[in-house]
Amino acid sequence: MTTVAISTLLATARWPRRAPAAAILLWQALGLGWGLAAVGALAALAARPEHTGVAGGVFAFATSAVTRPGEQTTLMETFRLVALGLAVALLTLLCWVLAAACAAVVRTRRRHRALLALLGRGDPKVPGALVLDHPAAAAYCVPGLRSSRIVFSAGTLDLLDQAELSAVLEHERAHVRERHDLVLLPFTALCRAFPRSRVTLQAYAAVALLVEMMADDRAIRAQQARELATALMRFGAAGAQAPPCGALAAVNTAVEGEVVTRVTRLLEPQPGLSRPLWVAVCCSAMLLVMVPAALFVIPL
Repeated sequence: MTTVAISTLLATARWPRRAPAAAILLWQALGLGWGLAAVGALAALAARPEHTGVAGGVFAFATSAVTRPGEQTTLMETFRLVALGLAVALLTLLCWVLAAACAAVVRTRRRHRALLALLGRGDPKVPGALVLDHPAAAAYCVPGLRSSRIVFSAGTLDLLDQAELSAVLEHERAHVRERHDLVLLPFTALCRAFPRSRVTLQAYAAVALLVEMMADDRAIRAQQARELATALMRFGAAGAQAPPCGALAAVNTAVEGEVVTRVTRLLEPQPGLSRPLWVAVCCSAMLLVMVPAALFVIPL
């Protein structure tokens, strides 16, 4: 319940727009802390209370169950065995969905890069990017460990002027350089594991928007904010195409209000967080992870 309350407050707060990186740090800590707390709480039910910490109690119970299997099983021992099984199952599920999400994204991106090698062409308007001959507006990047691709459609080249194209190109380069896809990956995995959970969908949407804001901030270091803002508005008016799976798009018009939020932030910049607030956010992120982790070592 605490995780739900914190995630709801964080998703509706306005300060993350002033410091996207700090807010992403808090979201990541919240997700990791939730996983540790859920697994730790189940493991705590299985631990023997006479031992120090959940880890020691679980180890003692597991050792007893293995070395003395012939002893009469009590109701409490059965309950502990079920709780331990649930803890192991939850930990396995979380690790499996993360690995499965990684594998699926890697396969999809590999296929997409192969198609781009066949269909893409260069254009001096967007140096270093590939252009697909498609009339709809689209601009996205396909990150990779050794090779990344930035893609523009022919419709985008017709839609935007040179300054706007340069701004969008810088935005996509920021995604590639800073590997924003890795920031989103754990939240993508959570959505795969709990597709009907409002909290996980809310967390993914919030982090995805913050990632775009981070790329906006990097882009306007090299370009005027107004150029990027007008490019976003043109994309929104044209109904930009959704990016392929595993790609990061300059604009996702399927997300209600994203364009308006980002354009307002670019044209009406707010001051960043003060140093004390940054410290407070970092300390909060540490506590969100350290408190549930401490369950494994503190006395029961």
